[in-house]
Amino acid sequence: MRRPGTAPTAVAVALVTAMTAGLTGCASPQFTYVRHDSGQTYFKVPAAWRQVDQQALDGFFEQDPESATAQVRRKLVWSVGYDAHAEPSVGHLYGVGTADEPFVFVRVITLVPEQRDMISLNVMRDAILPVTDATREQTAQIPGYPLTGFELLSDEVFHPGDGVRGVRVRFNYAVEGAGTQTFDLTSYLDADGERLSMMLIRCSAACYRKRAQEFDTIAQSLKVKRPIG
Repeated sequence: MRRPGTAPTAVAVALVTAMTAGLTGCASPQFTYVRHDSGQTYFKVPAAWRQVDQQALDGFFEQDPESATAQVRRKLVWSVGYDAHAEPSVGHLYGVGTADEPFVFVRVITLVPEQRDMISLNVMRDAILPVTDATREQTAQIPGYPLTGFELLSDEVFHPGDGVRGVRVRFNYAVEGAGTQTFDLTSYLDADGERLSMMLIRCSAACYRKRAQEFDTIAQSLKVKRPIG
């Protein structure tokens, strides 16, 4: 006969298992999941990375964020940035001040008819930074342009399904004040040719080699789906 106050072994094991499961369920999430307003473009980044200030991000690409042109662009362009640095800043996009802390920038452009007629794989490669010979020759003429010493590491073209086509290019640039940085760009054009989705991952060349598998997981998380209905 069991002594009073002594729980059966099976019950004790079940209790410990339940408590452990409860603790596991309360663990911090590994990733932050992000999606475009349409829900057709989405991706994930490590949960520890922090979103950069949206107003600062918008202003980084606009000389005058309050201009009429900027207002129109804002309706067609959606963007977001995530920084692994303890103090996130859009200035870290190219690695200045935080060369060994990665940065992810994602942009989704709703294309107007004239742009749709111009989209090519090379346009997708040059979507954020100059990659093709012609575009690099043009930017090289800009006085004080901070990116030099281009090195192409890889160039892939793929068709992930749902009529989507994409490119992924990895390349190095020597960035003034930050040394050699590796950039990993994935660009997708949706099946209707109406939306261009891009993800740019940046870290120093040494950082990228060390964390390549992690960055590959992030890049592959970028998905573009066909609209329902």
